[in-house]
Amino acid sequence: MTASFDGIAPLPHLGVIRAEGEDAVKFLHGQLTHDFALLDVQHARLAAFLSAKGRMQASFVGFKRSPTEVLLVCSSDLLAPTLKRMSMFVMRAKAKLSDASEEFLLYGLAGNAIITIAGKAIQISAKADFGNISVIGLAPAGAVARALWIAPVGTPAPAGSPLPENLWAWGEVQSGVATLTAPLVDAFVPQMLNYESVDGVSFKKGCYPGQEVVARSQFRGAIKRRAFIAHADGPLQAGDEVFSAAEPEQACGVVAQAAPAPEGGWDAIVVLQLAAAESGALNAGSAGGPALYLGTLPYTLKEDL
Repeated sequence: MTASFDGIAPLPHLGVIRAEGEDAVKFLHGQLTHDFALLDVQHARLAAFLSAKGRMQASFVGFKRSPTEVLLVCSSDLLAPTLKRMSMFVMRAKAKLSDASEEFLLYGLAGNAIITIAGKAIQISAKADFGNISVIGLAPAGAVARALWIAPVGTPAPAGSPLPENLWAWGEVQSGVATLTAPLVDAFVPQMLNYESVDGVSFKKGCYPGQEVVARSQFRGAIKRRAFIAHADGPLQAGDEVFSAAEPEQACGVVAQAAPAPEGGWDAIVVLQLAAAESGALNAGSAGGPALYLGTLPYTLKEDL
């Protein structure tokens, strides 16, 4: 991990959905992959919104601002269609969903910036509030801690050393926790992005759209694709197909998230068929595209626990 991965980065690629009302928590609990009914105001949740077939439509970091208000932070390119689709299911629930992106500032904090601003380390999925400001612990990039800073517009931005947005994007890749974006809607069940291994899925909560598919994949050994961290000398972007030298005519995977690496080349989270990941030579874009070299995930897969 580069020593320069320390500071504060604006996050214009993220947006905010607000759910508010007497039934807001109950509604989200019945729609998302994680347990929002048991969520307190000191923690956040990683969660996904799925189709009836169990395919991811969006992913979120969600947290309560009050017992009747929940914010869901997601990729801005998925916010409008996700908000529209989720709103279809509200029906008679006493809950209202809205795009609150223009009402909040979002920054990423890395390394010592977290201690400087929050006064303490913030554990993964923990939330610390400082008036209207919330700081939420994210999965680290290597050994470097990361956090999400969010506050209403009009709040002074966090002070500290600026961190380039592309470096923050690289840290997201290094965390091994992908944020779903538009090119990959309907591409994955949550386990393909290792969400059950990074606390993005609860198997103890009640039903939600796609829940049967997720449970069947988990408990019947039907997970044939997994997310890996990879490096390539050439440029990568979400949606690029991945090919194996063993079967060059047919894609064996896809790039889920990518960013330029500080020391050259590109790093990415790639979703691969397990057989292809074990077979050796991999290329991005085409069978003759940039070679992909798989690295080590920063967490243990749940199936290996």
